[in-house]
Amino acid sequence: MADDAPRDWEASTYDRVSTPHRAWGADVLGRLTLRGDERALDAGCGTGRVTAELLRLVPDGHVIGVDGSPAMIAQAGRVLPREVELLVQDLTALVLDAPVDVVVSTATFHWIADHDVLFGRLAEALVAGGRLEAQCGGAGNIASVVAAIGRLRTRAPWDAAFLGWEDDWNFAGPEETEARLRAAGFVDVSAWLEPRPVVLEDAHAFLRTVVLGSHLARLPEEAHDDFVEAVREELEVDGVVTLDYVRLNLGGTRASDGAAPVQLPGEAVPESPEDLAAWLRA
Repeated sequence: MADDAPRDWEASTYDRVSTPHRAWGADVLGRLTLRGDERALDAGCGTGRVTAELLRLVPDGHVIGVDGSPAMIAQAGRVLPREVELLVQDLTALVLDAPVDVVVSTATFHWIADHDVLFGRLAEALVAGGRLEAQCGGAGNIASVVAAIGRLRTRAPWDAAFLGWEDDWNFAGPEETEARLRAAGFVDVSAWLEPRPVVLEDAHAFLRTVVLGSHLARLPEEAHDDFVEAVREELEVDGVVTLDYVRLNLGGTRASDGAAPVQLPGEAVPESPEDLAAWLRA
């Protein structure tokens, strides 16, 4: 698998331990105003828990779930009704048969390195006037985990495995996110950070499955549990592991066809259609 390709996940364990994600998803869905007949996309649908809630909101519509992990899509297919369309796709190369009216996403975008390309693809997937509502890890997210890993990766036996490698989290801030959404063709954009600390009930399983997958891919299988335990011990305080989650909430409306693009400060809008299309995706 290429370094920038979506990785596969341990889907059944993820489905069991990802309780916080369901609450975050409920927040995202709560920001929507729907008629009930929309075409809706869950971008990074995982095991389908939020997708199922989205389906209830559009009983006369059509729901599509996309995830880069075949294991996640397989797990979602076991619990979601047949009418939900499930696709294994990289969101930065997203292709749909027809545009959708709404895109939602929970706990996915921070795994994607290039948010400019991501937002451009999501804009292309929406009808004019369609709405994006999403949430992911933002600036400062799980800072305690980042610090713990930073300490461990300088120590034997972990130092050799992580030499010269940087983690693949992309915890963006609200200002840069709003600018990227506008450049991708969204209007009425908003983005804000929200602290959401979570006390873990099964810290080992959660860290192994939800948080540390990319790090474990650098290690031999027999070392996985030892590394997870080392991280857990770094985080534990009085027998409790609390993850200092900071969520980046974001939303925007796909600009109507023919609408003038939003000019960012200090930028000149290109005049030719070809240059304008390239500028919107830059």
